[in-house]
Order: sequence, then structure tokens, then C-alpha cells
Amino acid sequence: MSHKLGPLFLKIYSRFRPYQTLTWRPFVWNGIEFNNPLGTAGGLDKNADDIHSWWTMGPGFLEIGTITPISQEPNPGEILARDNNTQALWNKMGFPNEGVDQAIQKLKTLYQPHFTPIFANIGKNRTTPNEKAQDDYITCVHKLTPYVDVFVVNISSPNTSGLRDLLLPDNLKNFLAPIVQANEEASNSYNKDNDVEDKGPTPILLKVSPDVDTEQLKSIIEISCELGIDGWILTNTTLERKGVSFPSEGGVSGVPLAERSKEVLKQAVAILGERRKNKLLVSTGGVMTPEDVFERLEMGADLVQTYSALVFNGPFFFREVADKANAFGLG
Repeated sequence: MSHKLGPLFLKIYSRFRPYQTLTWRPFVWNGIEFNNPLGTAGGLDKNADDIHSWWTMGPGFLEIGTITPISQEPNPGEILARDNNTQALWNKMGFPNEGVDQAIQKLKTLYQPHFTPIFANIGKNRTTPNEKAQDDYITCVHKLTPYVDVFVVNISSPNTSGLRDLLLPDNLKNFLAPIVQANEEASNSYNKDNDVEDKGPTPILLKVSPDVDTEQLKSIIEISCELGIDGWILTNTTLERKGVSFPSEGGVSGVPLAERSKEVLKQAVAILGERRKNKLLVSTGGVMTPEDVFERLEMGADLVQTYSALVFNGPFFFREVADKANAFGLG
């Protein structure tokens, strides 16, 4: 019930409030402007229902989804839990959403350019075998290209059976290559049909699991760079259960994920080296306080996302971070 009360409060609170711009550490990447580097993480607004509401809270960008080609229900049984003592969240949702066509109906109503950049987190339906997984992502890319600013390819959720196998080196290249090609074709077609200045294809980010080891992370980054992937979101939820007593299935986020998420960020910066230029690093996982946000930026993240802080501390977190950033001279 609590996961439904949050969006309800947000809608009621924001109904008669103007959009809010909180400017600190503004950032431009790939021609996309960010008033500040803190945004919402995937999974918070699965169906693009709350974009207008979040814009009244001052995030630097929003991520919607995960969106799949056709609608699907959550996994059976319990799908959400929280531990207030450890500030941890657990979920076993499995990409529940209304499907890409319903998301588009909401995105169509937004003025462009958007008030903030919108990232679309895209995934496969659970009934689609891994051998055909790229087809689901390509469907989402073709349909969403006119309406979003960045794609997030999500193959790191622990809640869709076998999905993380696509991160394995033997699978990743064959999976990503046709998506990259389809994205270029979709962008070219849209620009031509609408007489829009060609700014290149919509950027693609790959969302990475925190449960990969250093060699796996290196392979993921190497293959991504080879194919022209534009950046990475580090990280998704974890299967690690140290210090928490959630069920063995499902992913854990919040404070227990923080150290591993930071370690993956540190490793990614080192692996990229001089190739870091023009690549986007987004850090998420255990970002609970303004100091956490600033630490991730200091470690090398270009952008930071939060989910758990909004659950435990409320939607005014963006204002809290902005006020501290400007007080510390980070504006």
C-alpha cells in the first residue's frame, strides 16, 4: 500500500504548483542540458504517470520505466518490502508496466524540448526468450524515439529469469549490436520525416548489475565502447543479502547497496581511462543523503540517481540537495 501512497501524495501536492528549476552544477552532455545532476532512478515512475508531478520537485532529469513492448503484471506473491532499521528496500516486481503504447500516449502530451531530460528505461517481456530479447528492445526504441532524450537498456534486473545472462560477454555483443543499429535507423528516419536537424542517434546507456566482478565489468565496458554505447548506469539492485533478512529472490537497494555501487563506479572510471571523454557515467544505489550525492560526483559520476532516498525521506530531497550544494559553493 505504501508504494501507492507516495505517488498519490505527489500528485495532490503538485497539482497547483509550478515546475521548479533547481540549478546547481549545470551540465551539458551530447547536446542535452541538465540544470543539476540529480535525477530519479528507474522503477520510480514505471508508466510515465508522474512526470508533471516530479517536475515540480526540481530534479535535473527523470527516468521512466522499465517499459516493455506489451503490458505485463508483476511477478506473483510479495513484490515489495522495506527495512527501516537498515534503510533497505527489496523488490521482486519483474518489470510490471502498461506497455510501450500506453507510455507513448502520456509522453505525447509533453512539450518539447522537455522541461528536463527524460530517460526511457526499456526491457523485454518475461515471455520473450533471450535469443529474441533484442527484438523487444528494438520495438521500444522505434516507438519511443520521438518522445525521449536517452535510452537505458536494462538487462541487469534480477527479477526477470535469465535476463542477466545477456550481460555475459558471449551474449552481450550479439544482443547490443542490432539495438545500436536500430537506434541509428530510428533517429535518422525521425529526423528526415520531421525535417529535424540531425543531432545523431538518441544516446544509449547500459544499466549494469552490482553483482559483476571486475573482469566482467571490464568486458561489459569494452564491448560497450566497441559498439558505440554512450554510457552506463551503475548500478541496478543486488542479490547480496549481507546485513538484511529479505527473501533470497529479488533485488535489494538502499543503504546496503551503497558500498558496492561506489566500488563499481570507481572500477568503471579506472577501466575507461582516457576513453572517459564524452561517455556518461550515472551512479545510483544507496544514495540517501546530500553528502552521498556529492561523494558520487567527486568520485567521477556525471549524474546521480536516487530512489530509496525519496522513499525514506520524501520528494523534497531534491530541494535539500540543491540548498546544500549552493551553500557549499557547488552551484
